[in-house]
Amino acid sequence: MEFPTLQFRPLQPEDWPAVSAIYQQGIDTGNATFAEQPPASWEEWSRSKLAECRLVVNRSGAVAGWAALSPVSSRPVYRGVAELSLYISASVRGQGVGAALLQEVIRCSEEQGFWTLEALIFPENTGSMHLHQKYGFKLLGIREKMGYMTFGPYAGCWRDVALLERRSQVTGIGVA
Repeated sequence: MEFPTLQFRPLQPEDWPAVSAIYQQGIDTGNATFAEQPPASWEEWSRSKLAECRLVVNRSGAVAGWAALSPVSSRPVYRGVAELSLYISASVRGQGVGAALLQEVIRCSEEQGFWTLEALIFPENTGSMHLHQKYGFKLLGIREKMGYMTFGPYAGCWRDVALLERRSQVTGIGVA
């Protein structure tokens, strides 16, 4: 699938205002994260992410979405496994931007030697669940009552979290 109006590039510190705003849009839905607000600074956000595969997608010159990987463990045996965060601006949701960004971060992750990507998604976020499954993520299970929501439309509720996993099929990395 081609998206001629979209441009991908590495996420930079100067992208933080746009990245933070898109993150806040996801938070506002109540179906993106347990976080009540974005990190206070680029530095705080950056500390929790891997250096590899931090991407933004630009559409018509503006940041339309971002993706980043986080480590699942500090143990060396898990160096090829990462948790994926992917957020799309509310103004372009449902227009193929998420699909394009997901394909690009998968490509980048495989180039960098990652053999497994995890995604933790609220089951009510059906758009994200469908998107990830369309691009090879398999539902491993539902982790029941994983966290207590303190804000938004689900405030006061224990939330289930779906665990999805994508194993790379690229020969030579990990366990295809």
